[in-house]
Amino acid sequence: MVTVRTQVKELLVQSGLGVETVAGDFMDKLDEKVRQLVLDAAKRAKENSRRTVMGRDL
Repeated sequence: MVTVRTQVKELLVQSGLGVETVAGDFMDKLDEKVRQLVLDAAKRAKENSRRTVMGRDL
């Protein structure tokens, strides 16, 4: 798993929105999205002849 449940919960608490519980399926879907973002960024970096993923690749 790429994402960390405790950090997601901490972010929710700090948001002050009153939503503080994280379901297991949410973490699974979030992890899928994060993985795809990282892979897409790596592909873009490679297309630009770089071995370093940068913020602009997102």
